Amino acid sequence: MTTPNTEGTAAAGSPSRVLVLNSGSSSVKYQLLDMSDRSRLASGLVERIGEETSRLVHTPPPGTGAVREREGRIADHDEALRAAAEELAADGLGLDSPDLAAIGHRVVHGGLRFTEPTVITDEVLTEIERLVPVAPLHNPANITGIRTARALRPDLPQVAVFDTAFHATMPEYAARYAIDVETADAHRIRRYGFHGTSHAYVSRKAAALLGKEPAEVNVIVLHLGNGASASAVAGGRCVETSMGLTPLEGLVMGTRSGDIDPAVTFHLKRVAGMSADEIDVLLNKKSGLVGLCGDNDMREIRRRVDEGDERAALAFDIYIHRLKKYIGAYSAVLGRVDAVVFTAGVGENSGPVREAAIAGLEEFGLVVDADLNAVRSGVPRLISPDYARVAVAVVPTDEELEIANQTFALVDN
Repeated sequence: MTTPNTEGTAAAGSPSRVLVLNSGSSSVKYQLLDMSDRSRLASGLVERIGEETSRLVHTPPPGTGAVREREGRIADHDEALRAAAEELAADGLGLDSPDLAAIGHRVVHGGLRFTEPTVITDEVLTEIERLVPVAPLHNPANITGIRTARALRPDLPQVAVFDTAFHATMPEYAARYAIDVETADAHRIRRYGFHGTSHAYVSRKAAALLGKEPAEVNVIVLHLGNGASASAVAGGRCVETSMGLTPLEGLVMGTRSGDIDPAVTFHLKRVAGMSADEIDVLLNKKSGLVGLCGDNDMREIRRRVDEGDERAALAFDIYIHRLKKYIGAYSAVLGRVDAVVFTAGVGENSGPVREAAIAGLEEFGLVVDADLNAVRSGVPRLISPDYARVAVAVVPTDEELEIANQTFALVDN
C-alpha cells in the first residue's frame, strides 16, 4: 500500500471537522481538527482512568482561554469520553455539531485484513476483537473507545486507522519469521510493525523537504520516543520495519528491551523460575533504558552522562549502537538512501542522540552539521551540510493529523 495523498481541502459548506481519539489502557487522548485548513481546534488528555486521582487536561481553541484541568475519579473510558465531550461542548465544539464529519480512532493492530483506514461496522469491530490475542495490551482499549464513541454518535461515520497498515507493503521475505509455516499461519505469527501513522506522515514530509514526490525517494525513518521503531521506506512504500508481531522487537526503548535472543525467555523460565507473565513484564516494562540505568527519560540520562555516571553512559551507548545497526542494515535493504529522518520526542529534541547515531557513518554519506543540529525548531529541517551525499533531517511527527487526514479522505469520498 502506497500512502495516498490525504491532504485535500474540504468542500465549502460540507462538514469539515474530525475528532481523533487515541484510547489507551488507562488514558484517552483527543484532538478536534478542522480539515478545511488542518487547524487544531481543541485537544485534551484524560489520564489515570479508573484511579482515585484521575485527571483531565483540556486545551481550548487558540486565543479563547487558558488550559482547563479537572481532577477526581473517572471510572472508565465511557465516563472519560463523556467528560471530554463536555469540555468540547463548553467551547462550542460539542459532538452534536453538524460540522463534525467523522471520528477517527487509532487502532494499534489491524493484522493482515486491515491495511487501509476502514469505516467501523459491527463486522469490523468483531474482527478487531479477534486480533486481541496478538495485541492484548492495546486493542482492548482501542475497542472500548470505539464502542463509547459509537454510543455517543451512532449516526456519525467512525473510522479505524491502524498502526500496522503502513507496514503491510513489506515483502513476504521481510514479514515472515523463519519458523514452521503451518504454526505461524495458525497463530498469525509474523512481523506487522507499528507506529505506522507516524512513519507514513514523516516519510511523506521528508520527501517534500527534499523537494520530491514520495515515489522518488528512499528514506530511513527513526521514530524515537519512549517506544521506538525504524522503517525503510522505498518510493513511499514500507519495505522493512523494526517492530514485529508486537511492539517489543527492534530498537532499545524506554522500558522495552528490543531485539533479544528468544532463548533468554526459556533461560529465565528454567533457571530463574519466572512465569510467562513475569517475563512479559520484565521485557516490556522493566528493560530498555530503565532496565539499564533506572531512567527512561533521555534528558535525565544525558544529564547523568555529562556528570560522569557510568551506568547512564553505558545505557546511552547501547541505545546508540542499536540505532547504528539499523541505519546500516536498512541502508543495505534500500540500496540507495536519500535521507535519514529523526522524529518523535527523542528524535525531534535530542541533538546528542542524533549526533551520536550518525557519527562514524561518513562512508555511508551521512554527516551532521553541529550548528544545524543544535537548533530547536518545530518545523521540518535538514541538519546535514550541503555537501552530504545523504540528507539527515528532523521532521516533527503528527500522528493525530495523519489519522484525521486518512479519516477525512475516506468519509469525504
